Amino acid sequence: MGTLHLVFGPQGAGKSSYARQLAASFKGVRLSIDDWMGQLYGPDLPTPMNFAWIMERVQRCEKRIWATAAEIAGTGGHVVLDLGFMKVRNRTEFLSLASAGQHPAQLHFVNAPLDVRRQRVLQRNSDKGDTFSFEVSAPMFDFMEREFEPPTEQELASATVFHSH
Repeated sequence: MGTLHLVFGPQGAGKSSYARQLAASFKGVRLSIDDWMGQLYGPDLPTPMNFAWIMERVQRCEKRIWATAAEIAGTGGHVVLDLGFMKVRNRTEFLSLASAGQHPAQLHFVNAPLDVRRQRVLQRNSDKGDTFSFEVSAPMFDFMEREFEPPTEQELASATVFHSH
Protein backbone atom coordinates (compact mmCIF):
# COMPACT_ATOMS: atom_id res chain seq x y z
CA MET A 1 0.00 0.00 0.00
CA GLY A 2 1.43 3.38 -0.98
CA THR A 3 1.32 6.47 1.18
CA LEU A 4 -0.66 9.59 0.35
CA HIS A 5 1.19 12.79 1.22
CA LEU A 6 -1.01 15.89 1.60
CA VAL A 7 1.00 19.09 1.13
CA PHE A 8 -0.68 22.24 2.38
CA GLY A 9 0.11 25.83 3.25
CA PRO A 10 -0.63 29.39 2.21
CA GLN A 11 -0.03 30.71 -1.29
CA GLY A 12 3.63 31.25 -2.16
CA ALA A 13 4.91 29.16 0.77
CA GLY A 14 6.79 26.79 -1.53
CA LYS A 15 4.30 23.92 -1.61
CA SER A 16 4.89 23.01 -5.25
CA SER A 17 8.68 23.00 -4.90
CA TYR A 18 8.42 20.95 -1.72
CA ALA A 19 5.93 18.55 -3.34
CA ARG A 20 8.25 18.01 -6.33
CA GLN A 21 11.20 17.25 -4.05
CA LEU A 22 9.10 14.97 -1.86
CA ALA A 23 7.77 12.98 -4.83
CA ALA A 24 11.29 12.67 -6.28
CA SER A 25 12.66 11.43 -2.95
CA PHE A 26 10.63 8.21 -3.17
CA LYS A 27 9.83 8.12 -6.90
CA GLY A 28 6.20 9.00 -6.23
CA VAL A 29 3.59 10.72 -8.35
CA ARG A 30 2.82 14.39 -7.72
CA LEU A 31 -0.70 15.57 -8.51
CA SER A 32 -1.08 19.35 -8.46
CA ILE A 33 -4.34 21.30 -8.53
CA ASP A 34 -2.53 24.21 -10.20
CA ASP A 35 -1.53 21.99 -13.13
CA TRP A 36 -5.07 20.68 -13.57
CA MET A 37 -6.81 24.04 -13.14
CA GLY A 38 -4.28 25.91 -15.26
CA GLN A 39 -4.50 23.52 -18.17
CA LEU A 40 -8.20 22.72 -18.06
CA TYR A 41 -9.72 26.05 -17.04
CA GLY A 42 -6.99 28.72 -17.10
CA PRO A 43 -7.90 30.04 -20.56
CA ASP A 44 -11.54 30.41 -19.46
CA LEU A 45 -10.89 32.15 -16.12
CA PRO A 46 -13.54 34.86 -15.74
CA THR A 47 -12.65 38.51 -15.28
CA PRO A 48 -13.32 39.77 -12.71
CA MET A 49 -12.51 36.70 -10.65
CA ASN A 50 -15.57 34.64 -9.75
CA PHE A 51 -14.86 32.53 -6.65
CA ALA A 52 -17.92 30.28 -7.08
CA TRP A 53 -16.93 29.50 -10.69
CA ILE A 54 -13.38 28.65 -9.63
CA MET A 55 -14.39 26.50 -6.64
CA GLU A 56 -16.86 24.46 -8.71
CA ARG A 57 -14.02 23.51 -11.06
CA VAL A 58 -11.56 22.92 -8.23
CA GLN A 59 -14.02 20.45 -6.72
CA ARG A 60 -14.39 18.64 -10.04
CA CYS A 61 -10.63 18.34 -10.35
CA GLU A 62 -10.23 17.22 -6.74
CA LYS A 63 -12.70 14.35 -7.27
CA ARG A 64 -10.80 13.12 -10.32
CA ILE A 65 -7.43 13.64 -8.63
CA TRP A 66 -8.61 11.66 -5.60
CA ALA A 67 -9.73 8.74 -7.79
CA THR A 68 -6.35 8.72 -9.53
CA ALA A 69 -4.42 9.02 -6.25
CA ALA A 70 -6.36 6.18 -4.62
CA GLU A 71 -5.72 3.94 -7.63
CA ILE A 72 -1.99 4.68 -7.54
CA ALA A 73 -1.77 4.15 -3.76
CA GLY A 74 -3.75 0.93 -4.12
CA THR A 75 -1.04 -0.46 -6.40
CA GLY A 76 1.67 0.43 -3.88
CA GLY A 77 2.67 3.77 -5.40
CA HIS A 78 3.30 6.86 -3.33
CA VAL A 79 1.32 9.99 -4.16
CA VAL A 80 1.99 13.61 -3.28
CA LEU A 81 -1.18 15.68 -3.36
CA ASP A 82 -0.30 19.33 -4.01
CA LEU A 83 -3.87 20.59 -3.84
CA GLY A 84 -3.39 23.60 -1.60
CA PHE A 85 -5.81 22.24 1.01
CA MET A 86 -6.73 25.80 2.02
CA LYS A 87 -9.41 24.78 4.51
CA VAL A 88 -9.32 22.44 7.50
CA ARG A 89 -12.40 20.68 6.10
CA ASN A 90 -10.54 19.93 2.83
CA ARG A 91 -7.64 18.38 4.69
CA THR A 92 -10.01 16.44 6.96
CA GLU A 93 -12.01 15.19 3.98
CA PHE A 94 -8.94 13.83 2.17
CA LEU A 95 -7.59 12.25 5.36
CA SER A 96 -10.99 10.59 5.85
CA LEU A 97 -10.97 9.31 2.26
CA ALA A 98 -7.48 7.91 2.80
CA SER A 99 -8.55 6.21 6.02
CA ALA A 100 -11.68 4.76 4.41
CA GLY A 101 -9.54 3.32 1.61
CA GLN A 102 -6.99 2.06 4.15
CA HIS A 103 -4.28 4.22 2.59
CA PRO A 104 -1.63 5.57 4.97
CA ALA A 105 -1.58 9.39 4.85
CA GLN A 106 0.85 12.05 6.01
CA LEU A 107 0.29 15.80 6.29
CA HIS A 108 3.07 18.19 5.24
CA PHE A 109 2.67 21.85 6.25
CA VAL A 110 4.80 24.29 4.24
CA ASN A 111 5.03 27.90 5.38
CA ALA A 112 7.03 31.10 4.95
CA PRO A 113 6.62 34.73 6.09
CA LEU A 114 3.99 36.79 4.25
CA ASP A 115 6.48 39.17 2.61
CA VAL A 116 8.54 36.25 1.30
CA ARG A 117 5.44 34.52 -0.06
CA ARG A 118 4.15 37.66 -1.79
CA GLN A 119 7.55 38.24 -3.41
CA ARG A 120 7.74 34.63 -4.58
CA VAL A 121 4.37 34.87 -6.28
CA LEU A 122 5.35 38.10 -8.06
CA GLN A 123 8.64 36.50 -9.13
CA ARG A 124 6.87 33.34 -10.32
CA ASN A 125 4.50 35.48 -12.42
CA SER A 126 7.53 37.14 -14.02
CA ASP A 127 9.79 34.08 -14.45
CA LYS A 128 7.10 31.58 -15.48
CA GLY A 129 9.39 28.75 -14.30
CA ASP A 130 8.72 25.14 -13.28
CA THR A 131 6.08 25.92 -10.67
CA PHE A 132 4.17 28.46 -12.82
CA SER A 133 0.69 27.38 -13.93
CA PHE A 134 -1.13 30.70 -14.22
CA GLU A 135 -0.59 34.30 -13.18
CA VAL A 136 -1.67 35.19 -9.67
CA SER A 137 -2.65 38.84 -9.47
CA ALA A 138 -2.20 40.91 -6.31
CA PRO A 139 -5.98 40.89 -5.64
CA MET A 140 -6.07 37.11 -6.15
CA PHE A 141 -3.14 36.68 -3.73
CA ASP A 142 -4.88 38.86 -1.12
CA PHE A 143 -8.13 36.94 -1.57
CA MET A 144 -6.45 33.56 -1.16
CA GLU A 145 -4.52 34.85 1.84
CA ARG A 146 -7.81 35.56 3.60
CA GLU A 147 -9.18 32.14 2.60
CA PHE A 148 -6.36 30.03 4.03
CA GLU A 149 -7.07 28.38 7.38
CA PRO A 150 -3.92 27.72 9.40
CA PRO A 151 -3.35 24.19 10.67
CA THR A 152 -5.03 23.14 13.88
CA GLU A 153 -2.96 21.96 16.85
CA GLN A 154 -4.06 18.41 16.04
CA GLU A 155 -2.88 18.74 12.42
CA LEU A 156 0.47 20.19 13.49
CA ALA A 157 0.99 17.37 15.99
CA SER A 158 0.99 14.80 13.18
CA ALA A 159 2.39 16.89 10.30
CA THR A 160 5.84 17.25 8.88
CA VAL A 161 6.45 21.01 9.08
CA PHE A 162 8.72 22.75 6.58
CA HIS A 163 9.58 26.45 6.79
CA SER A 164 10.84 27.67 3.41
CA HIS A 165 12.34 31.04 4.34
